[in-house]
Amino acid sequence: MRYSFDIIGSREKAVAIIKMNYEGDPEKIAEEIMERHKNVKAVLLEESPREGDTRLRKLRLIRGSEDTEVVHVEYGIRIKLDPRLVYFSPREGEERQRIARKVRPGEKVLVMFAGVGPYALAVAKRQPEAHVIGVEINEIAYRYFLENIRINKMEGRVEAMLGDVRDVCPKFFGMFDRVIMPLPLYAYHFLDIAIKSLKSSGGELHFYYWGGEDAFEKAEMLVKEEAERLGFSSTVLERRRVSSYSPRTWKVRVDFKLERKIQQ
Repeated sequence: MRYSFDIIGSREKAVAIIKMNYEGDPEKIAEEIMERHKNVKAVLLEESPREGDTRLRKLRLIRGSEDTEVVHVEYGIRIKLDPRLVYFSPREGEERQRIARKVRPGEKVLVMFAGVGPYALAVAKRQPEAHVIGVEINEIAYRYFLENIRINKMEGRVEAMLGDVRDVCPKFFGMFDRVIMPLPLYAYHFLDIAIKSLKSSGGELHFYYWGGEDAFEKAEMLVKEEAERLGFSSTVLERRRVSSYSPRTWKVRVDFKLERKIQQ
């Protein structure tokens, strides 16, 4: 049998998710996982790619409990969720920490497509003097986000907002020092909203994109063109391949410094 899987949860209770590229009998794979990992109480099988605004996969229960709600523990943060109902990637914990380490005291940070709050919580944990607002369209994820703020005692430092970023963010235009866009496939559709949310003088933008060998170049072109249209210059601060989707296809991040152009 050949397979890969993620484990979401804690030492007390976790759920395993078998990735779509498995070879073998799913029942036997699930049995093997639960034998090796005693904290795994249920095993799910991916049956579709991520779909729609909520980025959910179809997951089928192969073995174990129907109760797949868990509390995932990551860098001292507790993240409550049910992977059958909301998007969450346990593989990107270190990536979230990389972003959190960049935040300075006193910054106002916007997290678009915030999900159950992992980026927002990571930033607030690492930089207690920052104020973070996260926007999420999935009502179930939003309710988990609220719960995660509460169980991590981050009320007053992290705010969760329900809705489409196009509807929610205009009330915050010009407010933020930093905007995080952790939606690699479609984030570029919302670049105008992200850039307008930065302070009038500019700020930093963390832009995620999905593509092949030219992913960095395409990401930089998309941001540069939209920034120019809105009156900002853009400078690349960092490029990083975050994860691999398939051979020669990656999720990448490009960080930008945007500055308002001086009118001549």
